[in-house]
Amino acid sequence: MGAVRRTRPARLGSCRRSRSQAGNERLSGVSATSNQLTLDNNFGFLDSHVKSDQVFHPTLVSNADGNTMLRTIREELKRSRRFVFSVAFITPSAIAMLKQALLDFRGSGTIITSTYLGFNSPAAFLELLNLEDIDVYVHPDSDVGFHAKGYIFEQEASTTAIVGSSNLTERALLRNHEWNLRFSALPDGDIVQQLNRAAQAHIDASVALTGEWIDEYALTWSAQLRQDSRGPSSTEPMVDMPPTGVILPNVMQVEALAEIAALRDTGENRAVVISATGTGKTILSALDVRAYAPKRMLFVVHREQILDRAIAEFKRVLNAPDSDFAKFVGAKKEVDRRYVFASIQSLSRPGNLAEIEANAFDYVLIDEVHRAGAASYRRVIDYLKPAFLLGMTATPERTDDFNVFELFGYNVPYEIRLQKALEADMLAPFHYYGVTDFVRDNGEVIDQLADLGRLIASERVDHLVSTIEKYGHAGVPVRGLIFCSRNGEAAELAGLLNLREVHGKRLRTRALSGEDSVEERELAVQMLERGDLDYLATVDIFNEGIDIPSVNQVVMLRQTLSSIVFTQQLGRGLRKAAGKDHLVVIDFIGNYDNNYLIPIALFGDSTLNKDSIRKKIIDAQEAGAIAGLSSVNFDAISRERIFASLATTKLDSMTNLKKAFLELKNRLGRAPLLVDFARFDLVDPTVIATKQKNYWRFLEKVGARNVPAGTYEDAVLTFLSAELLNGKRPHELILLSTLLSSADGVPAQHFKATLAENALADDSATLASVLRVLNLKFFKVAEAAKYGAAAIVTLGNGVYELGEEFAEAWDAKPLFRQAVRDVVDTGLYLARHRYNWTGQLEVGQRYSRKDVCRLLNWTSNEQSTIYGYKVDFSSNSCPIFVTYHKGSEVSESTQYEDEFLNPSALTWFTRSSRTLASGEVKAIVENQLPLHVFAKKDDAEGTDFYYLGRAKSQDARQTKMANGKKLEVVSMTLGLESPIESSLYEYFATGASGV
Repeated sequence: MGAVRRTRPARLGSCRRSRSQAGNERLSGVSATSNQLTLDNNFGFLDSHVKSDQVFHPTLVSNADGNTMLRTIREELKRSRRFVFSVAFITPSAIAMLKQALLDFRGSGTIITSTYLGFNSPAAFLELLNLEDIDVYVHPDSDVGFHAKGYIFEQEASTTAIVGSSNLTERALLRNHEWNLRFSALPDGDIVQQLNRAAQAHIDASVALTGEWIDEYALTWSAQLRQDSRGPSSTEPMVDMPPTGVILPNVMQVEALAEIAALRDTGENRAVVISATGTGKTILSALDVRAYAPKRMLFVVHREQILDRAIAEFKRVLNAPDSDFAKFVGAKKEVDRRYVFASIQSLSRPGNLAEIEANAFDYVLIDEVHRAGAASYRRVIDYLKPAFLLGMTATPERTDDFNVFELFGYNVPYEIRLQKALEADMLAPFHYYGVTDFVRDNGEVIDQLADLGRLIASERVDHLVSTIEKYGHAGVPVRGLIFCSRNGEAAELAGLLNLREVHGKRLRTRALSGEDSVEERELAVQMLERGDLDYLATVDIFNEGIDIPSVNQVVMLRQTLSSIVFTQQLGRGLRKAAGKDHLVVIDFIGNYDNNYLIPIALFGDSTLNKDSIRKKIIDAQEAGAIAGLSSVNFDAISRERIFASLATTKLDSMTNLKKAFLELKNRLGRAPLLVDFARFDLVDPTVIATKQKNYWRFLEKVGARNVPAGTYEDAVLTFLSAELLNGKRPHELILLSTLLSSADGVPAQHFKATLAENALADDSATLASVLRVLNLKFFKVAEAAKYGAAAIVTLGNGVYELGEEFAEAWDAKPLFRQAVRDVVDTGLYLARHRYNWTGQLEVGQRYSRKDVCRLLNWTSNEQSTIYGYKVDFSSNSCPIFVTYHKGSEVSESTQYEDEFLNPSALTWFTRSSRTLASGEVKAIVENQLPLHVFAKKDDAEGTDFYYLGRAKSQDARQTKMANGKKLEVVSMTLGLESPIESSLYEYFATGASGV
């Protein structure tokens, strides 16, 4: 490396403070931790039956079943005050995955890496150098080889280490089969001293990372293709190129081509393929043309600028001479070649179209076919008579009432959406950062809603530049798109950015709008791709129809008004390209009412179910990654803004539900069933079915059914929709499904055997509960009346039968039969695919008080009298419901200070005016029956609670409530059987979701 100025290595004494330094405070902390750590190590190393909190227990981290290194590192950073990583290999994308966690980390950190085998690129070292408040050291290459893979985390009174096989690369953190042992020890433990000595030895032999060092390294470094670190080597992700040069379809293309061919074999002559932006629709269509081998083909695009690229890709696939290809655009009207590529503007002109025979082409391909509702497209499609018509689109859902699916006979042989494409490595992985928009010292948020003068104020531009430096690429030149809210903002911002520097280099930015000519836009894009520009600032001219593979950064300075537009803008950077490791997405989030659209777009969640979306955000924070090797990160304020937006929006409005209904109706060519919504993973069936009490009523409301249900039939469908459709317990659904297919009833022993065959609980208490639900005795009188009052299922002489009134309706009314079957089939689908199928309470799932009463086999629905908890000896259970943040309207007598102590325990208070001598309290304190703990953050989340698992009461004490009345209350610690996920713990522990 030549002469590199060597800095004095840091010392790791702070990893283990001495008694003289820490004094009694440290001794107290160690003492408090010692017992917990001893129990956890006993549990992990000696006896798995030992009761422990499982906070420090040894764990094998293998990247299987969500147990990833990325998740584990993020968890440890949250609870630690110092870390030391000593890892041989590091990639820029792995640093991007951990960036938000490292920015949130408030302690001190050290990273030691190496030049071993030349694996680490200069770009990786530049990304490391850009990390804030983290010391980075480089171990020199040597004959011995630096191959360390160790991660040390220091907590207040303990040390945790992860040692094993994972380097700091995206695949080693998420996907590779790895073995890493996570273990913990007290500060005076010998293993802690060994780890510190080993880390210090690495530092002593290393040099501090500096910009000068990287410059020298770059002169001698040459990139080596490695599976674990390489970026995409081609601009086309969809193709495998064997040594012969013949382009072969990849695995997913083989599947798509087979489905298209199978559809043709049935006699169908048209189809539409849905393929996410960047997944290579053109190559896929070229491969199908090669398979079909038409005498003549016509390829229609909506922009002339796309033609040359399409022709080039078809030439690669078809391996045909140039003389076979022609363009029909502008003055060029070459229609006598085998493969003709036309713009819709030229082709659709009546005079031009008339010059072409209707059957001139036996294969016609329409690109971006979601535009086919326009008169120009309809004129062409109605006129031409090909043997086969193929449409390609990434976004078939339209707002102009045009039904793309109807145009193609509802034939969709193949579909790949964004999440599936990411999982299949068809797109470049992206790392999304939701960051807080600029806030002035007086608390004023300067975001899209501000006037133009404040929007492009100097301090906001400074905030933008600072954020780009922090989150954007530091190791490679940026090729960026900035999406603004107004053309004026884009123009002013471009000028101001050109006065700023990022990483010491003056920015080069240009604004583009619809006022710019096609030639000007093309020139600007070419300048961006060549590296003559860093950013193009625009509003929406790049949403679709433009291909800039080299884009590696997307900045969103506008609120999200449409999840479709958000996905389109994100998609501008998802195409793979040579030298492109990943896409960075920086989204400035203000106080917008529609922030909830961001997770809908990122996670592809169309359920209109707040619980589903909220859980995906929490899970993403826990796992640190989403589909494939991509990640989603929010800073603390942005995360709370999204939760607040989600809490106040009305996702299940009739407007939204009707829109979703019509989209699926267009897809299917008929009114969808509830099970269709489940199979296509669209609107949550429980949401759309219960909006009007039952789905029959919903169909009436949207004009899809003009026959009202009878009074009794309506009541039964309301019962099935409200109580059974959610699939939280499949038992009732299985019994009802069996009875609907049986003319003679179902013997009780047969039902019991069926449950056993399906690995479901078949004990007498569960069987009795199932019957009470289906004969409506579980419900209070008023509720049973609402559900029709008459038993739906009866049991007599050991045989289950349909209730008389239900059986009469079932036999006499076909529409009722269809509706009942649909609810039952959908409920079973949800039980199988959404829940654990056992019908038992599942940790991490959400349940209402009524759900809990049913699943715990209570004799009746006691939801209205449970309040915070209820001891029920008949079912041998006690559910405890905790609302973690009470609203201001809650009375003083119920303002309990419930609080998590750690992911395995929480302090909990009984109802006021209770003492240790109270009967219900005594049963809880003495753990006379199982305690089931449920929690929600606040009442804005609705009626459902997260199930945290079973718990044991300990350390009960008599005290008084911390309010003016000083009422008697009993406080205790509830120790959970297993710790809750760290992200869920963090979600509860932070501010209320409505802030």
